[in-house]
Amino acid sequence: MKVVLTDRDAEKIQAAARQLAVLGEVRAVAADLSGTGGAEVLAAFANMAFDAKPTILVQAAGITGASGDFLDLTDDDRLEAIQIDLMAAVRTARAFIPGMRAAGWGRVVLFSSEDAVQPYVEELPYAAAKAGVMNLAKGLSKAYGPDGVLVNAVAPAFIATPMTDAQMRKKSKEKGVSFDAAIRQTLDAERPGIVAKRRGRAEEVAAAVAFLCSEQASFITGSYVRVDGGSVMTTGG
Repeated sequence: MKVVLTDRDAEKIQAAARQLAVLGEVRAVAADLSGTGGAEVLAAFANMAFDAKPTILVQAAGITGASGDFLDLTDDDRLEAIQIDLMAAVRTARAFIPGMRAAGWGRVVLFSSEDAVQPYVEELPYAAAKAGVMNLAKGLSKAYGPDGVLVNAVAPAFIATPMTDAQMRKKSKEKGVSFDAAIRQTLDAERPGIVAKRRGRAEEVAAAVAFLCSEQASFITGSYVRVDGGSVMTTGG
């Protein structure tokens, strides 16, 4: 694989590219996918970075967004989550799928969430946007599967990332407990289905993504893969 990384923070993404260069060819470009121009910047760079056009897209940009009581949240609070969690997936898919169709082969993996099927009442803007991502993946799989483009989603839950780190620091401060205690409280009160009683690791999500991008997943499209430690408490959805 030849990989192009993107993030809003140019310094961090360049550092990540240098770290990963020992594994293969890696390039990086800063792009903000919350607006209409970022996906075009990314696509233009990716199409010029190597001697082959990109045929795999992994869209992982996302935010928790505004949280709190549904009645207290504004339209702008909801639109922020939609612009980044849902519309970033729309924009990047629109930018890259034409090249995959032309190649007759492609893989798209979008990031949904456990919240898409098991919403938490204080995170409804995020949950609605992630449900939209799941629906988008299904729709795109129907539209472009005949062209050899397979589209799936992964649905992680409570993974150890900067996003959940920030959530746990906030809870730690609000509850007057340690960071680790905040994690334990969250597991007990909000994620009782996670049988391992820990946060997941990014590498565990990456393994599912790598599988969906591989030839071994050549008969899988329109699906979503939970990487949630059992957090979702139903068999359906």
